[in-house]
Amino acid sequence: MRHGKKVNHLGRTDSHRKAMLANMATSLIKAKRITTTLAKAKALRTYVEPLITKAKNDTTHSRRTVFSYLQDKEVITILFREVAEKVANRPGGYTRIIKLNNRQGDNAEMALIELVDYNTVYGKDVEVKEEKKTTRRGRSKAAAPKAAEAKAETAEEVAPAEEAPATEEPKGE
Repeated sequence: MRHGKKVNHLGRTDSHRKAMLANMATSLIKAKRITTTLAKAKALRTYVEPLITKAKNDTTHSRRTVFSYLQDKEVITILFREVAEKVANRPGGYTRIIKLNNRQGDNAEMALIELVDYNTVYGKDVEVKEEKKTTRRGRSKAAAPKAAEAKAETAEEVAPAEEAPATEEPKGE
């Protein structure tokens, strides 16, 4: 039974798996998308997303931590400059896995894994919208101006009604 065992060993030793994932993560950061098997793509996602999150905070400590995983100075530079800048507002989910046809030779499930913010097909016409978070208790900021406008309209309706009798009284005297 494999209760609580979340790591897919991919049929490799620990050192081989770590080296393979580091090489795949390096290729993903350089090329922005790679084609691999579905199992490796899912394992790579859990490997590379925490590194991208770590890259959002550009400190010496985070650079050294990410370097201990990737072991490539050029990739670290790309990750901390370009990739971290693009994903700065994204709270997670930096990669996308797209299933492809099975491989011809051994019928293995293939997949394309890519960095989401570098895809020109899906995010071409979509603008980045910064949503302001609202609490569940208070009024939202969008509702407050509407309420102020409604109060102003009722005040305008009441004011002419008061002025009308005032103007009629001097005429009657």
